[in-house]
Amino acid sequence: MASTIDRPMKSAGVMEEAGRNRIHPLVIVAVALAALLPVLTLATGLISSFTYLQLSLMLVFAIAVLGLNLLTGFNGQISLGHGAFFAVGAYVAAIMIEHGGLPFWSTLPVAAGFCFGVGYLFGFPALKLEGHYLALATFALAIAVPQMLKYRHLEPITNGVQGLNLIKPDAPFGLPFTPDQWMYLVVLATAVVMFWLARNLLDSRIGRAMRAIRDHGLAADTMGIDTRQIKTITFGVSALYTGVAGALHAIIFEFVSPDSFRFELSIALLVGAVVGGIASLPGAIIGGIFVQVIEKYADALTKAISKSVHLPIELQPWTIYGIALIALMYLMPTGIAGGLAALWTRVSGRGGRPSG
Repeated sequence: MASTIDRPMKSAGVMEEAGRNRIHPLVIVAVALAALLPVLTLATGLISSFTYLQLSLMLVFAIAVLGLNLLTGFNGQISLGHGAFFAVGAYVAAIMIEHGGLPFWSTLPVAAGFCFGVGYLFGFPALKLEGHYLALATFALAIAVPQMLKYRHLEPITNGVQGLNLIKPDAPFGLPFTPDQWMYLVVLATAVVMFWLARNLLDSRIGRAMRAIRDHGLAADTMGIDTRQIKTITFGVSALYTGVAGALHAIIFEFVSPDSFRFELSIALLVGAVVGGIASLPGAIIGGIFVQVIEKYADALTKAISKSVHLPIELQPWTIYGIALIALMYLMPTGIAGGLAALWTRVSGRGGRPSG
């Protein structure tokens, strides 16, 4: 797994430029159009509530992939356990709403702070591990957390294997939006803030230190960078992002259970980060879309492939992840975002050359 990820990380300079430059006007236009979708729906009625649910989940997974990208793409630490932080954030929000009767918006900062603390504390022993060993430690975390949520002494809080049911909040102030439309706007606003904060973090001194540690840890330590502290903070921030995504997922999905956060979720987030583009902010959006689309259509797609080529066995949905990952490693080693950025650079470079 490490060699699969190291290859795109070595050529991540193209994506980093795309993620760290100032905001492109097209990005502002895209966000404005996305925010106007519910208004257009009120006027035309063309977009269903289910579509808003899917769009919201894409943004949620984009935030989660961004959190993993901060750790793996920009700091060089490999994690196979971010589904655990996703689960923790989801359960923090669900417990506060179900048992505390608190409004949904108040759960987001609490889930963020709690997951930052969990990630920061986990980062301390993880500092002694590198490469495959760190990946295995985080993988163990992904397996352990769902089982811990089933622990009988925690059942009064987590409700064990039955999970917790939530109710999607209505739009406030009498706004004429459905719950799905309102939560789409909330998730969109949260995603914009989270990506803006990530861009500013990467442009800061801490962000430069993160990339220096990724590129050459020993040289960064020699230059006076506190590599232990930076790595631990990065782990905490990464868990914070993933926890916020988990909290939003719980509110949107209206249900949480331990089996919703099995270790496959951690693998899906990692594959989404690689497919979208390691060390790329736009790649996190592409990765979030990929994770949601594959989750929704993988089963039907594998059955269609098995039927069309007359395979003697039926492919499993996870086969699509493997096929996509292998194909991207050969066709676009830096992910979709990196491939598109390289293509744009090549095309624009040709256009700027004098003829003859």
